[in-house]
Amino acid sequence: MKHLLAFFFFSLAANLAQADEVQVAVAANFTAPMKAIAADFEKDTGHKARLAFGSTGKFYAQIRNGAPFQVFLAADDTTPARLEKEGMTVPGSRFTYAVGTLVLWSAKPGFVDARGEVLKKGDFAHLALANPKVAPYGAAAVEVMEKLGVLESLEPRFVLGENIAQTQQFVVTGNAELGFVALSQVMKNGKVGEGSAWVVPAKLHTPIRQDAVILASGRGNAAAEALMEYLKSAKAAAIIKSYGYGL
Repeated sequence: MKHLLAFFFFSLAANLAQADEVQVAVAANFTAPMKAIAADFEKDTGHKARLAFGSTGKFYAQIRNGAPFQVFLAADDTTPARLEKEGMTVPGSRFTYAVGTLVLWSAKPGFVDARGEVLKKGDFAHLALANPKVAPYGAAAVEVMEKLGVLESLEPRFVLGENIAQTQQFVVTGNAELGFVALSQVMKNGKVGEGSAWVVPAKLHTPIRQDAVILASGRGNAAAEALMEYLKSAKAAAIIKSYGYGL
């Protein structure tokens, strides 16, 4: 028994000694699932993921300017691909970890109908969306409005968030009656938790493929490599799906 205990503590000490830390830039829409994944990742591997959340466009600029991130979970596939072309990533590490779902949401029950007709009726003063220049979900929202033929009429009512988290806050606080956000932000127990929503059909915008990549500064970092593998695991996949993402 003493030998078994000694072996257990020796193994534990060895695992802790090998544990590493990784700095991760995470697209704001993926905040809730990534917090859950990071907690499980630390329990299961001993490695720690330190998370920062924000807009994909701003993270791109920060990474280009030397920000100390080692892994990047973007809200699109084009930004990581651009970094890859610029030689700022570990070749072969990029993959799609989730496919996002856009939703038109209001904190008010019954305000948004199940077909998004509220956009055509225009019975509201402000519509929130993430800045389409830096946030992929905002760009997708613009695509949707273009296809519905309402972009020009609604543009004067836009309230732009610098990322999808701020966009949701505009709706929560009433600064906008409704807004385009990520389904993951308003999903609870497999359905929209509060307010009213229209889950935007995927055919109305370019697929929101969200890619992860190890940045050049993460080369050889054991925690960075372990996190990328963990994101592909069945355990992580179950969490990602539970927040309304496709895989």
